[in-house]
Amino acid sequence: MRATDCLVLILGGGKGTRLFPLTLERSKPAINFAGKYRLIDIPVSNGINSGFNKIFVLTQFLSASLHEHIMHTYRFDNFSKGFVEILSAEQNHKSSEWFHGTADAVRRVMRHLRYMPQEYVLILSGDHLYQMDYRDLLRFHLNKNADVTIASILVDAEEASRMGVIDCLDSGRVKRLIEKPQHLGRLKIKPEMKGGKKSYCSSMGIYLFKRDVLFDILSTTKAEDFGKHILPMLIKRDKAVYSYKFKGYWRDVGTIKSYYEASMDLISKKPKFNFFNEKRPVFTRARFLPPSEIIDSHCVNTLIADGCRIKKTKIENSIIGLRTKIMGGSKIKNSIIIGNNYYQRRIKGELMKPYIGKGVVIERAIVGKNVTIGNFCRITDKRGSADIDRDLFCVRDGITILKRGVSIKPRTVI
Repeated sequence: MRATDCLVLILGGGKGTRLFPLTLERSKPAINFAGKYRLIDIPVSNGINSGFNKIFVLTQFLSASLHEHIMHTYRFDNFSKGFVEILSAEQNHKSSEWFHGTADAVRRVMRHLRYMPQEYVLILSGDHLYQMDYRDLLRFHLNKNADVTIASILVDAEEASRMGVIDCLDSGRVKRLIEKPQHLGRLKIKPEMKGGKKSYCSSMGIYLFKRDVLFDILSTTKAEDFGKHILPMLIKRDKAVYSYKFKGYWRDVGTIKSYYEASMDLISKKPKFNFFNEKRPVFTRARFLPPSEIIDSHCVNTLIADGCRIKKTKIENSIIGLRTKIMGGSKIKNSIIIGNNYYQRRIKGELMKPYIGKGVVIERAIVGKNVTIGNFCRITDKRGSADIDRDLFCVRDGITILKRGVSIKPRTVI
């Protein structure tokens, strides 16, 4: 078994409406995470750590930020033959349409893949949080002589209704795949027990195909989605479709609530996702920033990225992103400060210096990139509040999100 026999395709995702306003100017995989990373760094790092270093990222919607990040981050030397490259939706002589689904996206870039020699194709999502050695998945696939292997995980009934539920034999062979079922009880699928709760085997959106099987089904059908159409079709055709049960941590961060909760878990006593695993590092862009300067401040359960300047501030249960400047007397609790692209920059003739001013209080909020918050502003805990949409901020699931690049006037209360 050689990892070099597998080509990796990472799907860049759609509009990401459930993550708005974080997706106001960028695609889901380009969203900042844990102070210094992007979500796309997770699957790319999993691939590189597994020895799968021939990676294409399929993009379509608001992709400029994602393109820039990948271009500046993943550069292989001339002798490794590895790459991370972008394949964008494009017009050609036969079609002028955009991607219409996960399977349609792969179909429309197949002409770029036909001359790649790899025997297997691994298809991933660009907005999931997990650490997996894909060699274990490939080994399972080969041992079963599978045509397709679906990585799966046990989840509770509520989460299973948002995923693809798998009904399989004891051998792991899949009998049925039901995408986002509305009534689990009617499916007559026997649940498994996990932590004393009924759990269902559900698709992680990770698919390993024999290359010929993938190309054949995409060439002979117009089906648009893997979970809804392609995989059920292959099961009906009696192809060898298997479920590989993953026992580690996995999280879909496709909503503001799940993004916030996954971020807050990073600063818990025992984080489920481990950024400190030397054997499986998470790679990202090297920015060559100075160490963070923290003066006369009190920080508890907090992650602070590079290049920050924090003075006389109390920070609790929060994540502070790159180049954040916080002035004296401020309090930040249960919040995510995404950080800044610059310390100062002239934009439309005006010199911009994003910062969090004196005496600011921020609770249970996500502060977007390059935001300026004037002195003595208060952003209060909105648990129990209805969703709100304003020019400068939104509220989703009781979490206040300040939009990218906004300026909040001094003494504003949100």
